[in-house]
Amino acid sequence: EVYLGDQVAGTSRAPVAAAAASAKAGNLTKDEQIAAGKVLFAGTCSTCHGADGAGMSGVFPPLAASDYIKASPKRVPEIILHGLQGPVKVNGKDYNSIMPPMAQLTDDEVANISTYVLNSWGNPGGQISKADAAAARKAKPANASEGH
Repeated sequence: EVYLGDQVAGTSRAPVAAAAASAKAGNLTKDEQIAAGKVLFAGTCSTCHGADGAGMSGVFPPLAASDYIKASPKRVPEIILHGLQGPVKVNGKDYNSIMPPMAQLTDDEVANISTYVLNSWGNPGGQISKADAAAARKAKPANASEGH
């Protein structure tokens, strides 16, 4: 049996399907991205960062009201796709864990998760497009993770 967190019992993938249909039709809205991103985040990111984006102090940095995200919102898709390793300071606390790359996600999924994170929990807002995610996939930051 394969664990697909975003498909756990009771989790509706309807927002993901709606966003995919709108993207295909060329009229995807930010609200649709946020709704889809919330579902995808729940199955992919919340295990470490928490459903509320609070993270785990000293282990997994918070995404909620994150000064790290606010300083460079466009780094969100890069971190999702390439992971992160090495020391970082988030909201005044030091973290030095390894986040594995989530390169298995499609550019649409990365854009939706990123847009959800940017527009949740007191973060600065904004929107990440599929093209932004594709560009992030091609870039490899110096602090990218090689995985677990």
